[in-house]
Amino acid sequence: MLPEAFLNRIKIQLGEEYPAFLESLERPRAVALRFNPLKGERPVLPFVADPVPWEPMGFYYDPASRPGLHPYHEAGVYYLQEASAMSAVQLLDPQPGEKVCDLCAAPGGKSTQIAGRMAGEGLLLCNEFNPKRAKILSRNIERMGIANALVTNEHPQKLADRLPGFFDRVLIDAPCSGEGMFRKEEAAVTDWSIETVEMCARRQAEILHSGAQLVRPGGRLVYSTCTFAPEENELAIAEFLENHPEFEPETVDAPWFVAGENASYRMWPHKLLGEGHFAAILRKKTGKVGDVREEPGESLPKVFTAFSKEMDIHLPAGKALSFGQSLYWIPIEMPQLRGLKVLRPGLELGELKKDRFEPAHALALWLKSCANVEDIAAENPLTVKYMQGDVIPSEKKGWCLVTVDGYSLGWGKGDGRVLKNHYPKGLRRMC
Repeated sequence: MLPEAFLNRIKIQLGEEYPAFLESLERPRAVALRFNPLKGERPVLPFVADPVPWEPMGFYYDPASRPGLHPYHEAGVYYLQEASAMSAVQLLDPQPGEKVCDLCAAPGGKSTQIAGRMAGEGLLLCNEFNPKRAKILSRNIERMGIANALVTNEHPQKLADRLPGFFDRVLIDAPCSGEGMFRKEEAAVTDWSIETVEMCARRQAEILHSGAQLVRPGGRLVYSTCTFAPEENELAIAEFLENHPEFEPETVDAPWFVAGENASYRMWPHKLLGEGHFAAILRKKTGKVGDVREEPGESLPKVFTAFSKEMDIHLPAGKALSFGQSLYWIPIEMPQLRGLKVLRPGLELGELKKDRFEPAHALALWLKSCANVEDIAAENPLTVKYMQGDVIPSEKKGWCLVTVDGYSLGWGKGDGRVLKNHYPKGLRRMC
């Protein structure tokens, strides 16, 4: 049962389309996934169906197939993502080599989508204020093999104070009342109230104010929600523009949206295969670029250079950084990190242990290949055994990249008879 106050408002919003909207909520929802271009060529899978019109890498799939259990999911070949949620990054239009910020990033669907568009070039800052959700975000950044991402757990205003005018593009997928998810999540219905909508609108105004400071002059800000409430959508943008004359609406060609005022766009579940979504595009006309200092970086230690030479690993443009006990490879334009809550400053290469180097799981997932590879077919029972943490037979010696149908999955270490399993314990399957 949907809240009566919600239905009364929707009836006013939609008019004669109201019955079609109600009918759409009774239909089974469409489910979708988005392939990861950072993993190379897209595989042909029997459970993948029609393409998502607004995302070239997005496809609907058969929900009975449960693709989250397929080894390709753990290899980062695709990300399970609601189809309408893919639209905001299409509007953001990030480009390789740019500096991009996803300010409310967990669990990582839009961040990993942005990373695919950036093709490993530039800097992507993925931020999440909630610590638990920030850890989930960091894990998804690792799973999708993203090397140029900085993952932080900060209040948006702290980032605005540290990085004013730093980013070419900023995405604010704001926490909202979730009305567009009523068909997908029962909790969104039970938690809804008029007071919740009002509370979300106040919080969104604060986040928008912080996000505006992060955008460079000439840069683009995209604001999105998964709710239908005008207070959190069109009215929020109108108030923002009134308080921020340095921004102006920017229109783009987006035929899958219903266009509104101030370059705002809506997606309605009775008009497409997806849930409800809202987005607005804003261009910063004027402003100043802040003085942001770069992280200096370090020299790569000899044990890693020896390892990388032996394994034929070639890193992208960047610089080394020791972070805790781990060695990372960070983008060239990485801002200074001191004083920030950082979960992941780039690509984790591994740990230095006395006179040896132990490669990180993140490095394995980033690699497409190396000098020593053990490839297993997805349908081979050995794939499941590896993901359960068991040793697997192999004639390989030393560190070895384990792949599934050519997609990197993790590390093993061979003695000529078996591979000792180095798949992370927290990811191992229990059955």
